[in-house]
Amino acid sequence: MDSFSLEGGSSSGGIGSQIGFIWEQTREPVMVPLLKLMVAACLTMSVMLFVERVYMGIVIAVVKVFGRRPEQRYNWDPMKDDVELGNAAYPMILVQIPMYNEKEVYQLSIGAACGLSWPSDRIIIQVLDDSTDPTIKDLVEMECKRWASKGINIKYEIRGNRNGYKAGALKEGMKHSYVKQCDYVAIFDADFQPEPDFLWRTIPFLVHNPEIGLVQARWKFVNSDECLMTRMQEMSLDYHFTVEQEVGSSTYSFFGFNGTAGVWRISALNEAGGWKDRTTVEDMDLAVRASLKGWKFLYLGNLKVKNELPSTFKAYRYQQHRWSCGPANLFKKMVVEIAKNKKVNLWKKFYVIYSFFFVRKIVAHIVTFLFYCVVMPATVFFPEVEVPKWGAVYIPSTITLLNAVGTPRSLHLLVFWILFENVMSLHRTKATFIGLLEVGRVNEWVVTEKLGDALKMKPSTKSPKKPRIRIRERIHLLELGVGAYLFFCGCYDFINGKNGFFLYLFFQSIAFFITGFGYVGTFVPNI
Repeated sequence: MDSFSLEGGSSSGGIGSQIGFIWEQTREPVMVPLLKLMVAACLTMSVMLFVERVYMGIVIAVVKVFGRRPEQRYNWDPMKDDVELGNAAYPMILVQIPMYNEKEVYQLSIGAACGLSWPSDRIIIQVLDDSTDPTIKDLVEMECKRWASKGINIKYEIRGNRNGYKAGALKEGMKHSYVKQCDYVAIFDADFQPEPDFLWRTIPFLVHNPEIGLVQARWKFVNSDECLMTRMQEMSLDYHFTVEQEVGSSTYSFFGFNGTAGVWRISALNEAGGWKDRTTVEDMDLAVRASLKGWKFLYLGNLKVKNELPSTFKAYRYQQHRWSCGPANLFKKMVVEIAKNKKVNLWKKFYVIYSFFFVRKIVAHIVTFLFYCVVMPATVFFPEVEVPKWGAVYIPSTITLLNAVGTPRSLHLLVFWILFENVMSLHRTKATFIGLLEVGRVNEWVVTEKLGDALKMKPSTKSPKKPRIRIRERIHLLELGVGAYLFFCGCYDFINGKNGFFLYLFFQSIAFFITGFGYVGTFVPNI
């Protein structure tokens, strides 16, 4: 036994000494140069993102101070009655509502669409139901029949499969014979509730400006105060709508269609090739193709459509995977086509390829995770590798403040937003590489779960069963792994370091641990 113990001890010591020897041999010639290269690459990407954010900040400031309202930039006159033509003077509108097992919100969206103000014989409501739950399908069909009995021209459409997911449903919906008489198509996801005057405020831009192919409205979040996670989402999306969409609309008449709360000119949609399901961002795909055909887009920041933010972390993760993987995959598929296009000028092509796609959809995700959650923490083990203060503090602080302008009411939550965005950058970076490499879950489409009023009703519903807490659904190993790495880096820096990163590393590791153990967002127990 003694002999066995000694041999085991010497064996363990041998392995430890071998690891130490390999570390010493590779540290200077391999690891230090590699880490310096990664720091340089991350600093370069940070500067690219910084310049992009400052550029958009300057443009939006100029637009707000000196810019003209959409009604001044384009021809806009309210739709008027024509005594001779009667209602025929109004264009025919198709309203599409794609849905999939939307038990909690289907009544809200159908009711809002049927409540749109427009001559009743000049509007068709089309409910595209891809539901696989027969009970929900029956409920949606009954709701459509209920509105039809009130005189609403509403069509309930189903298909035999879910090929192409949302893009497939929208494409199939455009094939019906009655669509041929329509001039424009308004699209609303199942949780969107447009105000009655939505069409009166959007259609005139399309009628009086034949060069406009799309009018996009802004989203208004009805559940932003539901939990801290929805507040964080509001901050990110408010920047997107307040700055990114407005800048694109004001400078190049181009931006990514948000997939809902917008009105397309059907001839523009058809000329662009219609809906395609080659990526998980069919809306952005259509917008880019239409823009390359020369169509202009208009964003109306003062027109808001109510909708719901995903309030469970599971739903949010799936959504962010789709929103990060899809654009990267689309960029790979279209970059050459955009570069070779002859209908748009060089500056617009540069804007679409560099600013819209490369910096915002790829660099922004990668640098956030790689720099602040991998490379910068690793430098605590290598005193020879320094991260300049401008790269570690000044640039990210400026970018953060510029991002915060969209939601002034949440400025006090800025620190929480930074930590949460860094956590989500893990999934966005992974999804970005999946999209670029076209591997794994590149075409995965999971419909974002909507809760509607479900949570408000559950407390009043007495159930004899106790909620089941599924540990597997709450534990997220990736977040826990990154959290452990950051915590280890923080401990090492606290004991041996000189740059003071440990404070950030401890806070960021806590954010990863909280997320990893499932204590973020609304928790919906299984009853």
